[in-house]
Amino acid sequence: MVELTQEEWLEQLQNDDNAVILDVRTDEELEEGYIPNAIHIDIYKGQGFIDEVEKLDKSKNYFVYCRSGKRSAQACLLMNQHGFENTNNLLGGFMEWEGEITQD
Repeated sequence: MVELTQEEWLEQLQNDDNAVILDVRTDEELEEGYIPNAIHIDIYKGQGFIDEVEKLDKSKNYFVYCRSGKRSAQACLLMNQHGFENTNNLLGGFMEWEGEITQD
């Protein structure tokens, strides 16, 4: 897992053709908006989270975020334990995000 500042995360994401954005917040938090093109898998689903993550392509580079950066760090560690080599945690999370946001 690599811990990236907001600027580093966005810059690397924009320059990575193999990138996948993963939002690990709750459904309620998702209502506040989300980073465009993010896949949503709630880390609080426990085994359900792991089951969903296992379906993802392990060859991709994952850019993971939550509300503050703590749960996404946990998600990166879990993913690393399950064979994902490239996980990037967004320091400060969605609370500090200044990039584009999508709302339903």
